[in-house]
Amino acid sequence: MTKTVTMAAATAGHAEGGTTLNAFDNALLAAGIGNINLIKISSILPPEVPIIELPKIKLGALIPTAYAAMTSESPGQTVAAAVGYALPDDPAKNGVIMEFHGVATKAEAERQIHLMLEEAFRVRGETIRERGVVAAEHTVERVGCALAAITLLADEDLV
Repeated sequence: MTKTVTMAAATAGHAEGGTTLNAFDNALLAAGIGNINLIKISSILPPEVPIIELPKIKLGALIPTAYAAMTSESPGQTVAAAVGYALPDDPAKNGVIMEFHGVATKAEAERQIHLMLEEAFRVRGETIRERGVVAAEHTVERVGCALAAITLLADEDLV
């Protein structure tokens, strides 16, 4: 799989399902990425790649994605997932993506992402020029899932 990443899009969703896999699938659908194939990636955003709103992606496309998901079968439990990105002052350098999932609130998930992004840039000796976080929270009824993702897209992936 070789393609040039020209954009990235962040999204989040949450849902219930009859099983943990169905809850995950339904959360993907709620996030707008349920009909594509996610290829799990680590946490580097290529240089000079803008973050855009989630576009319409070709059905079944193979999409590199950094994501976090938390499912639970404990009624009343609140779960959250978040992803965030940070871009350096120098646009020729790569950005960083961080993921979080857990038994937590959306606010706690977002806080954790900010802390991780700050550490990642401190260790790299870089200054954050821009950052963003998307998160979802779900209070479980029977089986629930919270999911957040950043997709790395090429022009050929779009409808």
